[in-house]
Amino acid sequence: MWLDAQLWDNCGVTDRLYYTDSFLHEFDARVVAVATDASGRSRVTLDRSAFYPTSGGQVFDTGWLEIANARLPISEVTEDEQTNEVLHFLEGDGSPFQPGATVRDVIDAVRRRDHMQQHSGQHVLSAAFEKLYNFATVSFHMGDDSCTIDLATDSVSAKQLQAAERLANEVIAEDRTVEIRFATPDEARTMGVRKIPPAEREKLRLIDIQDFDLNACGGTHVGSTGQIGCILVRKTEKVKQGVRVEFACGLRAVAIARHDFESLTDAAALFSTHIWEVPQQIRKSQDEIKSAQKTQHKLLEEVAELQAEGLAQAAPERHGQKLVVQYFADRDLGFIKMLAQKLTKKDQVVALLACGGAQPSLVFAQTPGMPHDMGALMKQTVQALGTRGGGNRDMAQGGAPDGDRAESAIAEVAKKLP
Repeated sequence: MWLDAQLWDNCGVTDRLYYTDSFLHEFDARVVAVATDASGRSRVTLDRSAFYPTSGGQVFDTGWLEIANARLPISEVTEDEQTNEVLHFLEGDGSPFQPGATVRDVIDAVRRRDHMQQHSGQHVLSAAFEKLYNFATVSFHMGDDSCTIDLATDSVSAKQLQAAERLANEVIAEDRTVEIRFATPDEARTMGVRKIPPAEREKLRLIDIQDFDLNACGGTHVGSTGQIGCILVRKTEKVKQGVRVEFACGLRAVAIARHDFESLTDAAALFSTHIWEVPQQIRKSQDEIKSAQKTQHKLLEEVAELQAEGLAQAAPERHGQKLVVQYFADRDLGFIKMLAQKLTKKDQVVALLACGGAQPSLVFAQTPGMPHDMGALMKQTVQALGTRGGGNRDMAQGGAPDGDRAESAIAEVAKKLP
């Protein structure tokens, strides 16, 4: 969908009151039609509406329809692009709202203000990226927690993000006026509009941020940039059409910053340090964990080597080969694989190993060059157990339903070996 592609079209069925007044929260309207959709929801069409329908990256308004003693919440607002009607979906039975009736409409002002802050903030941020680096915005999405714009560029540096964020917040601090204007496409081309939508319309609805940005848009917007509050750029990621920038504005940005601060404060308390030292402490902990893991791995190798020597010496010898069959109740798959590798370095050893614990497992291995097929034996075994596994002629691994069946399985396989 073309970014902000809603335009002024005065021949539509629903008179869209938000086109000229984004601060209109209560109004009267006449019911044009009432219907029920496939899911059983009541859908009301009005002759005029200030409820914004999902479009152009901005999500819908919510609120209430009131008549006599009935007051039903509006759960969703959409638009019919064929008829240009605004469709209001109700929570509950819409039978009190009959065609011809006059209803009182109330918009959720808190939700509307949030959407105005996000959408106007997006215009300011997009203009900042374009003015500083010529990065055009190709799409906009407003989510429940944060918003995103996709920029037509291969990369955006941290320095560029900070500069665009700073310029955007300077424009907010200057409290520049935000006006709604209307112009024909030809007039708009001479006015320096940031992006002219491709669809031909009689008139375009323009959002004019004083001496900073002029863009075609059908959304709800603030009256001055100071009402945006602030813009907080969060993160970026590479996407198919460029770079996606996540951001939040106004009270939403404050709530996010508060949550971030509290999370950092909790993390700092765990490390007994200041919040700005948390990244350093995390890196230090990661280094310590890696070092401990290396030490643990080395110790396990030593244990496996010693255990392999003991098992090989104690294993019975048949036809010039030794057979090791061993179940470890408290070991894991990683250890028995390591043990199998140690055992099969010896001359002519077949190892049938199993472990219990959280993930009961099997490992079958043989010294390379021996005549058995460990992969085939494992396949037969896991099929009988109803689990999965596989491998090659010399080593294979698989799962087991529980420790007891893992132990029984290796005993059964040992009986099958010649």
